[in-house]
Amino acid sequence: MRVMELVRFGGADTAFATRELPRPAPGPGQVLVRVMATSVNPLDLQTRRGDYRDQIALPAVIGNDVSGVVVETGPGADDFQPGDEVWYLAPVFAGQGTYAEFHLVDQALVARKPTRLSHVEAAGLALVGVTVWEALVERAGVRAGERVLVHGGAGGVGSVAVQIARALGAEVITTARAKDHEFVAGLGADTAIDFSTGDYAPQVRAMGGVDVVLDTVGGDTLTRSPEILADRGRVVSIVDIAEPQNLLAAWGVNATYHFVFVSPGRAKLEALSRLVDQGELRPVIGAVLSLADIAQAHTLLEGDSAGEGRRRPRGKIAIAVHPLDQPPQGTGSSGRKG
Repeated sequence: MRVMELVRFGGADTAFATRELPRPAPGPGQVLVRVMATSVNPLDLQTRRGDYRDQIALPAVIGNDVSGVVVETGPGADDFQPGDEVWYLAPVFAGQGTYAEFHLVDQALVARKPTRLSHVEAAGLALVGVTVWEALVERAGVRAGERVLVHGGAGGVGSVAVQIARALGAEVITTARAKDHEFVAGLGADTAIDFSTGDYAPQVRAMGGVDVVLDTVGGDTLTRSPEILADRGRVVSIVDIAEPQNLLAAWGVNATYHFVFVSPGRAKLEALSRLVDQGELRPVIGAVLSLADIAQAHTLLEGDSAGEGRRRPRGKIAIAVHPLDQPPQGTGSSGRKG
């Protein structure tokens, strides 16, 4: 099988090489999946740069999103049959990743692909969807009527978070550039604040503060969240920040902080599928590239952070490994009702 292998840490241009590896055979409780599509996430960029070099040995196949078709099952893997369309989030830093034509996985982590999604769309939703579900539902416990601030609502995680918060019955505020305000409103955001023009905190305080902050951007978000939190507010961060954070102000509002490093699971995927089926959730696909274009996909995702004036696409960058049913590139579709 063909894979894109990470052969050295560093810049995207020299990090990857095309390799041919033996097609794996499923063991007990495992299924072998033909990868129709995968996607690129910030975690992949960090891994490629060497942020987690102690977790993986080179050369390595990285990547965690899969939408595909079961081609073979191992002993005791009775939940699926060859031909079933499935999607899942592969375990992080455990075994071969998903930049490959085939992937081996424990059937307990796999769910049936939502029929309303193409393989490209499903691959673009797996990791970010599970992350947001864990952050907003399992950690923050968002309830109907609460006010949620999603930082970075036009991004891969943020665009899904706005939709899920809305589906949970929350009032949704998000930070986004002015040019993205119409876009995030279409996802379900009640209010959009242009973070690039100044301090967002006074605007949020004028609304009465928020019950939940979802941090997808890092920086000083953790230290500034108490300025806008209602009493007993919750902050959930998915950002790996190495610098110490001063959270003393959180005492004044009885704040709770959660830090999420995503964990895979079928139940979360099934919950997301229900939202998809109800028309409440659809991933935003900002670009679709081929498996051979992994380096370009990494460069696109780095966008502004690359320091060359590039803008990253809205939503997710998907990789069509077997390009059968991908939506038009740059559609940026979402599934908000109404």
